[in-house]
Amino acid sequence: MPRRLTEPAFHLDRDSPRPLTVQLSDALRRAMSEGTLAPGERLPSSRAFATQLGVSRTVVTEAYQQLYAEGWLEGRHGSGTFVAEREAPPATGHTAPPPTRPPEARTSTPRPSRRRVRDQGMVDLRPGAPWVRDHDRAAWRRAWRHAAEHPPDDDPDPFGLPRLRELLAGHLRRTRGARIGPDNVMVTRGTGNGLDLVGAALLGAGTRAGVEEPGYQKARSILAARGARVVSCPVDQDGVLTERLPRGLSLVHTTPAHQYPLGGRLPIPRRERLLAWARENAAMVVEDDYDAEFRYDVSPLPALYGLDPERVILLGTLSKTLSPDVGIGWIVAEPALLERLADVRVDLSDRTSVPVQAATALLLERGDLDRHLRRMRLEYARRRRLLIELLHTRPTGDTAGLHVMLPLPEHAVAPVVAEASERGVLVDDTTRASHGAPSVHGLILGYGSAHPTDLRRACAVLNEAIARHA
Repeated sequence: MPRRLTEPAFHLDRDSPRPLTVQLSDALRRAMSEGTLAPGERLPSSRAFATQLGVSRTVVTEAYQQLYAEGWLEGRHGSGTFVAEREAPPATGHTAPPPTRPPEARTSTPRPSRRRVRDQGMVDLRPGAPWVRDHDRAAWRRAWRHAAEHPPDDDPDPFGLPRLRELLAGHLRRTRGARIGPDNVMVTRGTGNGLDLVGAALLGAGTRAGVEEPGYQKARSILAARGARVVSCPVDQDGVLTERLPRGLSLVHTTPAHQYPLGGRLPIPRRERLLAWARENAAMVVEDDYDAEFRYDVSPLPALYGLDPERVILLGTLSKTLSPDVGIGWIVAEPALLERLADVRVDLSDRTSVPVQAATALLLERGDLDRHLRRMRLEYARRRRLLIELLHTRPTGDTAGLHVMLPLPEHAVAPVVAEASERGVLVDDTTRASHGAPSVHGLILGYGSAHPTDLRRACAVLNEAIARHA
């Protein structure tokens, strides 16, 4: 039976401060989520839909583009735009949260500091560092003067300053599509601190935790230090392979908005299968939102947390947005779980600096952080385009984040890394994102902290090394 052409009726409020494109994409997303638009149904052409709504064609094409990127829509050559096929999660009963166990310790492999690398005159293309030299100095000074007005506190709130929690909730509603309030937010020192608190509360001897492979190896170290047996969960270019997730995990750490290091984003059907797996296994999904605010093709994708707040813990940070030196992050979870994490935090004497929280609150309150984020999106997009233009080998991954993955033949990786280092360019390869022998081979190139001049120099070195060894 041929698919019918769907003509959904939506009302767009032209008097609203929200852009028409955002209103339309939200309405379509809601209709697909609620089943008003069923999987496989065909949407009107952008021209016909624009005429129906009385808006410019650009409004519709940008809304479609956003929903394509999120995985809600799919295109079929010569046929049009269709609602993507999805799997409805099975109904399950109430499941108990994972058990709590005492932690154990584990260390990670050290590597040279960024300061030492800079002092040696090398170009540092290792991933994970933002550009910190172009912040608004007036806003920065104003924030710290405001922070100095807060007297020292001998008993800081383990949840964080109430005003900052309120502002972060608003920020995440705008940027990540998370329908939350301040009661869902705990202020941390960053994603590592947040993951450690989660591990301390939910893991211990006898538990098992999943980490993407290849993936963020610091997560593996943190979870192992909390006593868990860490299990590798394979990924492909889109993210974690849900059909290969093992049973018996207490939690799985994942990067659905921008998989590290391959750079894909987890499609909607696979997100729903991941959450169905979590419900069936009484497991928690730890969503690491490490650089999700930096997309250069469409708006940042809505957080996985919004699909199932009871099974997802969202971790975020300002380390990539502002600087690692700020030391502010957050855990977004249901209030009952945050209460549990707060108890753990008190037991560990773990806290986030109140003056730093106060300074961050003012940056959010005055819109300074949003302005900085918009400015850096443009700057990182330029650097990403430059890097891709200069490299002779095509990187993989979505148009997002602060790094790209450059595939290479297995035999070429080590000699390319060694030659680049000898010529003053430091890069990571997939062995640093893998537990044991990597399943994918190539370089992980971070462009966030490198000046365009340094990018040109580094790409010239890498092109020559790859030509010699690949």
